[in-house]
Formats: sequence, structure tokens, C-alpha cells
Amino acid sequence: MGGRIGFDFSGQRVLVTGASSGIGLGIARAFHAAGATLTVLADNPAIHDTALPGARAIQCDISDAEAVNAALADTGPLDVLVNNAGLERPTPLIPGRDETFERILAVNVTGTRNVTGALRDRLSEGASVILTASIWARTAVPEFAAYVASKHATLGLTRTWAHELGPRGIRVNAVCPGWVRTGPAINSLREMARTSNRSEAEVAEELSAAQVLPGLMDPDDIAGLYLFLASDGAANITGQAITIDRGEVMA
Repeated sequence: MGGRIGFDFSGQRVLVTGASSGIGLGIARAFHAAGATLTVLADNPAIHDTALPGARAIQCDISDAEAVNAALADTGPLDVLVNNAGLERPTPLIPGRDETFERILAVNVTGTRNVTGALRDRLSEGASVILTASIWARTAVPEFAAYVASKHATLGLTRTWAHELGPRGIRVNAVCPGWVRTGPAINSLREMARTSNRSEAEVAEELSAAQVLPGLMDPDDIAGLYLFLASDGAANITGQAITIDRGEVMA
């Protein structure tokens, strides 16, 4: 079977965070190809190298509210905001303070709040806000407590903001990707192999076997869902967490 679904975002103003690589870059490329006027943001200086032709690139640590406000001060009206920036690292339960745990929550939860708050009044009537969650927002794995907790929190933000912004016709939804072939995901796979004393190939095979459709996805494989949620085709969808994981978690 084959076929194509086309989206036209000509004249639409789109901002994607975490767009220097991985899922965020795939999303940015998809909106760019669909004709959007694009702004991309990341903490990584590579954002200036990966920015697509005609796109505006912003480097900013989203966990710093003042830096976010300054970086986005001259951003005009927006039709689509994709909160994709995030940090994924293992955080096994240890005594005392865990700075990695705190950093993950600062970026994934507080940072998402900082960006959305800074741009709230610039979202156009009927705009779409999309947050990147994870299948781990619906389940959990050992030793990734901060990331798992942050993605559960992402669903809470999605549902709360859907209520808050709904009176303006603004829709807020979350995407819950499964295993996508990105640097952080592969690092997590390696860590899972190390802690379980197995090979990376064994862990990858186990993950693939848990899916109805085997194999890891690439960022381009999931970008279309973001375009759909930002389109008129999703005009009646808000407050939802939509899973794209090749059938690993069915809920």
C-alpha cells in the first residue's frame, strides 16, 4: 500500500523548540517543506548550523525564564508552537541531591512552561500547541525516574493548558513517541543494556519484539503526526495524548 498526505502551511508561523537534531529537526524540516514561516530554538549552538533556509534560529536555555523572555521578545504572532525540547538521561535512585534529576525537570517541565508562558499572548486565535511527551508518559522503566516523571508531567501540562487556552480556540495536544532513532534514545538503550548486563543488540531486539510493527522509527516517521495536529484536520482535537510507537503501548 502507498499514498501521500499533503499539508500546506503557507503563511503559517511556526516555532519548534529542541530543533537542532533528532525529533525536533525532523519536525522543523516537515513544517519547512510544507511552506511554514519557521523559527527554531535550541540550547545547542548547532541550531545556527542546522537552521533551514529562511528559518530564524534562536539559541537559548529554556530552563532560564529571563533568558527565554529576552530571546523571544521580538517574536511575532504564532500559529503553531511545538514544545519539543527535552533532556533524557538515566537517574537511578541515589541518596542525597541529584543534579541531573533536577536539570531534567528544569528543562523538560519548567522549560516547557517558560516557553509557552512567554508566547501565550502571541498565540493566534485558533492556534495549535503541541508538546512532545513519550510512551514513558504512559508507562515506566527502571533508573529513568526524572525523564519518566517529566513526561508524565507533560501530559498534565497538556490537559491543563487545553482548558486554559480553549476559550481562545487554541488546541493543546501531546505526542507520545516510542523508540525513535535519535542520539538520546540510543544512549538510553545502551544504558539499559549496561544495567541489565546484556548486549545492546539483545535490548534492541526485546524492544522491537514488544511492538506490533518491529523496528525503530526515524524522526521523519513521526513528523507527520505533528503536522496533522497543527492542521485544520485536527480542529476538534485538544487535550489529547496521541501515541506513535508501532503498537508498543495500546491505550
